[in-house]
Amino acid sequence: MRLGVCDYPEHVSRETWLTYPAMMKTLGLEVVRLAEFAWARFEPRPGEFDFDWLDEAVDALHAEGLGVVLGTPTATPPNWLTHERPELLLVDEQGRRRRPGSRRHYDYASPDWWDETRRVVEVVARRYGAHPAVIGWQTDNEHGCHDTVRSYSDHARRAFQRWLAAKYGTVDALNDAWGAVFWSQTYTRFDEVDLPNLTVYTPNPSHLLDFHRYSSDQVVAYDRMQTEILRAHSPGRFVTHNFMVLFEQFDHYDACAHLDFPSFDTYPTAFLDVSWLSADLKRTYARTGHPDLAGFAHDFYRGVKPGAAHWVMEQQAGHADWAAHNTLPADGAVNLWTMQAHAHGADAVVYFRWRAATAGAELMHSGLLRHDGKPDRGYHEVRDVAPLVKAAPGGRVPARVALLHDFDSLWAYDAQKHARSASYWAQLMGFYTALREQGVDVDVRHPLADLSSYDALVAPCLHVLSEETAAHLRTQVERGARLLLGPRTGFRRESGRVWEDGAPGPLAPLAGVRVRNFDALAPGTTVGVTAGGGETHLARTWTEDLEPQVDDVEVLARYTEGPLRGRAAVTRRAHGAGGVTCIGAWSETLLRRVTSGVLSAAGVEHAPLPEGVRVSRRGERQYTQDWRYATVVVENLAAPLETRP
Repeated sequence: MRLGVCDYPEHVSRETWLTYPAMMKTLGLEVVRLAEFAWARFEPRPGEFDFDWLDEAVDALHAEGLGVVLGTPTATPPNWLTHERPELLLVDEQGRRRRPGSRRHYDYASPDWWDETRRVVEVVARRYGAHPAVIGWQTDNEHGCHDTVRSYSDHARRAFQRWLAAKYGTVDALNDAWGAVFWSQTYTRFDEVDLPNLTVYTPNPSHLLDFHRYSSDQVVAYDRMQTEILRAHSPGRFVTHNFMVLFEQFDHYDACAHLDFPSFDTYPTAFLDVSWLSADLKRTYARTGHPDLAGFAHDFYRGVKPGAAHWVMEQQAGHADWAAHNTLPADGAVNLWTMQAHAHGADAVVYFRWRAATAGAELMHSGLLRHDGKPDRGYHEVRDVAPLVKAAPGGRVPARVALLHDFDSLWAYDAQKHARSASYWAQLMGFYTALREQGVDVDVRHPLADLSSYDALVAPCLHVLSEETAAHLRTQVERGARLLLGPRTGFRRESGRVWEDGAPGPLAPLAGVRVRNFDALAPGTTVGVTAGGGETHLARTWTEDLEPQVDDVEVLARYTEGPLRGRAAVTRRAHGAGGVTCIGAWSETLLRRVTSGVLSAAGVEHAPLPEGVRVSRRGERQYTQDWRYATVVVENLAAPLETRP
């Protein structure tokens, strides 16, 4: 695995910076990312370009044998451009045109912005596309960060109307798909359709779902445009983008299709602010981050483009500066995160950043070097871990379990949660943690991906479910896979309308059940659930009544109180060579029991792990990580038992 660092020669004096490439080489780094925020330095005035500083930097890194990943600079349009052309700026959900002075302030829907992007990306690609130091490119930076995917400008409104016309063909088809007769929302022309913001009350959920799809397509098309320019002028170099952990505003499966491989940025301690983690867990993992947040990101980006590598393009290497609480990481945390990345299949880890910034919005953020240019704590940990991961053998992650995830379901679920404490991510991560707590490796896959190599398929929430997806999953069960379906599966059609016969929609004939009632529980309210042997569990947030439709459905657990008392909470049905299990309740302990049963039926070896311990396998190595104490033990599975640690 390669190690690298993000650096900013434009932030320090030339004389200071020229000492850095040799230091990077000595530290064991191989890759340096440059220039993703440097447009104003490239082009200080319209049409006047200055690349001398970057030429010197790239040449100096090349002289030390370091590879360069160049970023296209479009995440930070220069002030001269947006001052003269404010129509390029983003309009937010409240109808306000955002101002420059930060980053990511452009409008994806603006045709003029696309023209400016083409112009600057082509200039940079022509200059550096064939440079021997340049091994690859990063497009833009963190698409959508700071809630910037969904534009509400006039450009976006007209583009959305064209997108709808192309999708539906006729306005009657749109009205039918959206159920526009509700609240007298019927349209007579596509140009009557407005954007779903500033409505008095909640907009039509199908309208909202299509707007999210349109906005996602805008990001994908914009990134593809940049990629095509880079490939035309820099053949043989990879093109990637640095995505974010648990980011939800565009479809990453679509966005990765045109890239060579995905990258992502990870800041484990800063991510602890997610709402579904308890206060106790946030305290326990304050200095390492929760193991399953970064773990899920690795498993997701490893699977979002099957067969491709994945990189960490920004790895936290000290304290961050943008979270509610920017805790100093524990001793060993940087090594733990690096080893986790390797264990989950990453091919490179690039640390953020080389030297702490002395000015600007990120001056509170740490680097491998402190503000004074002296090595910080992360520098010493990278020095220690570099020889270990660079010598570690590669190989694939041998996952036999696939966790199914899709963006349509995410968007539709969170638009109408029905319980304030519920969310798509909270539900999905509950299933992911239940699997990881039992020591199994997990691939995160789209439900229409090739699933033929997996013995267990875990679908926490396929809330939007098509006939095509149902047929695909039915095929997997018939050939022997064990399928687990979570709450709210198959509630909606692709249009966003409900399946009238009830959830799980077109999977009902396979599962043998229909959801007849669901109960969103108030905060602090619990409902008892009794499983086999009289074992009792407490359900919170959400419960469903799974009504068997055929005689061969086995009820594994029932509610013991509340309106659903006596009704089924967990069911199982054999089908073909496999089977389907449904769970309708949010309960950590019940979910752990149910996932264990599914893994056993699938023949997947598993065992409960101690609190905070995770096990990952790559090739012939097993990595046991203790996230409470920031330690990792590496075991060679091919070695004789008596020689293993």
